[in-house]
Amino acid sequence: MTLYVSDLDGTLLDPQAQLSASTRAGLARMLDEGLCFTVASARHVSSIARILGDLPLRLPVISSNGAYISDMASGRHELVHSIEPALAQELFGLIRRQGSLPFFSTHGALGDQLFYQAAENEGQQRFIDERLRNADPRLRHSARLQDELGDPVVTFVVVDREPVLLALQAEIEALCGEQVETHVAEDLYLPGWPWLTVHDRRATKDQAIQTLAQRYGLDAREVVVFGDHVNDIKMMRAAHRGIAVANAISEVKQLAHQVIGPHHSDSVLQFIAAEWQENAGRGRGKP
Repeated sequence: MTLYVSDLDGTLLDPQAQLSASTRAGLARMLDEGLCFTVASARHVSSIARILGDLPLRLPVISSNGAYISDMASGRHELVHSIEPALAQELFGLIRRQGSLPFFSTHGALGDQLFYQAAENEGQQRFIDERLRNADPRLRHSARLQDELGDPVVTFVVVDREPVLLALQAEIEALCGEQVETHVAEDLYLPGWPWLTVHDRRATKDQAIQTLAQRYGLDAREVVVFGDHVNDIKMMRAAHRGIAVANAISEVKQLAHQVIGPHHSDSVLQFIAAEWQENAGRGRGKP
């Protein structure tokens, strides 16, 4: 028996950041038959729910790169990994001293919130506009970001040109060492304006998959993951089998046990469906 875990953007979703009708129908059919499947994404669970909609997932989803394990239907978090408060303050100060204006998400008594102050470039404006367009329930404008650091910070996001982000990433890693997890990744929908994301060190997809498997009695299952980008590298290394889509970055392809078709051709669905059909006569277990 196998636990399948797929990244979303650039992997399971099409170039319009949607789940194609054929992938939706195919996954829904196999899930109803007992397929053990979930997703691990940089997106927040509210965004995952908007895209996946009524897909009948029996397992929770891994969101914000492993910072959350969440029930998709209710949005309730089963696990939250936030950055240690004093360290979050230091990180905010460092980002501001380097001349960047971050976005950051928090989790506290008022639930999940995503704060922004202003847009200083095209990439930041798109970040805000997309969340306004999709009615992100977390989005909050603040006149002074430093006033919003009372609740635990889950994620910092800085959107800028790559040289700026790489320099900032180096400064953060020098300050924090292994206390945080950082990624610089291209925005698939607005090339040229990559994101630097900063999470707690525990917030990685591989650690979240391991925790989910332990909590749901899936430890004995083979783990097969699908990915395309830098935030998928650790789960590719940790899985029994890592499957890269054809549009994946070279490092992901090099780590993969197999490279399948691109994300715009239902490649993840086709891979899972072929294995599901092959194993049809061997018995199917449900999570």
